[in-house]
Amino acid sequence: MSAAPPAPVPAAGDLAEVSARFGAALRAAGLPVGPGRAERFAAAVTVTRPATRDALYRCALATLTSSRDQAEVLRAVFEQVFGTLTGGDRGDRDQPGAEPPPAPGDLLAQAAREARARSLEVEAIAGPEPAAAEAGQDSAEDAGGEVEHRLLGAELERLASKDFAELTDAELTDVAALMRRITLAVPERASRRQRRRPGGTRTDLRATLRQARRTGGHAFALIGRTPAHRPRRLIMLCDISGSMEPYARAMIQLLYCAAGGASAEVFTFATRLTRLTPVLARSGPDLALRRAGQAATDWLGGTRIGAALKEFNDGYGRRGMARGAVVVIISDGWETGDPGQVRREMERLSLVAFRIVWVNPRTKSAAYQPLAGGMAAAWPHCDAVVSGHTVRALDTLTAALADPVRRRAEIRPGAA
Repeated sequence: MSAAPPAPVPAAGDLAEVSARFGAALRAAGLPVGPGRAERFAAAVTVTRPATRDALYRCALATLTSSRDQAEVLRAVFEQVFGTLTGGDRGDRDQPGAEPPPAPGDLLAQAAREARARSLEVEAIAGPEPAAAEAGQDSAEDAGGEVEHRLLGAELERLASKDFAELTDAELTDVAALMRRITLAVPERASRRQRRRPGGTRTDLRATLRQARRTGGHAFALIGRTPAHRPRRLIMLCDISGSMEPYARAMIQLLYCAAGGASAEVFTFATRLTRLTPVLARSGPDLALRRAGQAATDWLGGTRIGAALKEFNDGYGRRGMARGAVVVIISDGWETGDPGQVRREMERLSLVAFRIVWVNPRTKSAAYQPLAGGMAAAWPHCDAVVSGHTVRALDTLTAALADPVRRRAEIRPGAA
């Protein structure tokens, strides 16, 4: 028994035209659909050979969208161009007396005619686009990029200035993309290793004699050596207690960027300290954040800043992790324990760390004063206190991290 012949591939002209017209309609609706996605849609249609309108919609859904919000816009435009999606596209064709589904070629040809008519109506209302815009769009698309919505820049500008506590889940996703563009640079420190450098402070005798072999044993030039420099270690401790809940969602995205891009050591604390560096540095964003939530079992709990700092100093700082490092503490300073313990542990940390930067979203107000017990105890031991409540305010954080000068007073061990 021979297998049924495959459905015919639609005509190349109809397929190219419907893909282009359909992509133009989606761009007019606000979706970033350029020639790249339109080409993937045409390739999917050629491979899968959809025989029904529902199958064609699935091809479009798989190749032209990247989020649930885009899927809703796609469905609306798809029904305008191709017709309404009904349950008959899936199962009613098996019932007696049901009309046979249209052939792929007929379906795409009809859609091409409807898309052509729709585009002519849009052009008649809106008028032709400027030639310069078309030239810029074609050059961007030829470079492999996607067409962005004309209001995308203004939307990102608005999100960059919006408080993290006021972000919705969808806006938080866009803000996470903005955070991935932030570069966390820290000052350099002199390493024990040395590198060759003309005019170095010390002479590299081995390299100088090796070069002298080329000139009959005469050393006409001395090769110097100088200490090499490497970036200081970056350590980030983030408060995930209940009082920091409006900001912890966004700050955990910043921790992910720091762990992956700046190779930072990442910790969270509420009632206890949790090291998240292995979780955030070795997986994708969604999986990493989900695993981070599972690892930090004290999420939205109480705040014990002093106990968390003591655990860090005893378990990690004493081993040398914090020696000469730049330490970032993200917390609002609300301490449920003894503020005196916060002062003692901050003093211990300041003796080994190069810089301590405290990120407190509550300092966004000009009238803010460190009246909370934990913040008041930690304030004298900080080199900088920044707000970091928006993406734009994070510029102050990056500047504080890159500052090569210690701003706090030196503390002697045992001093009151």
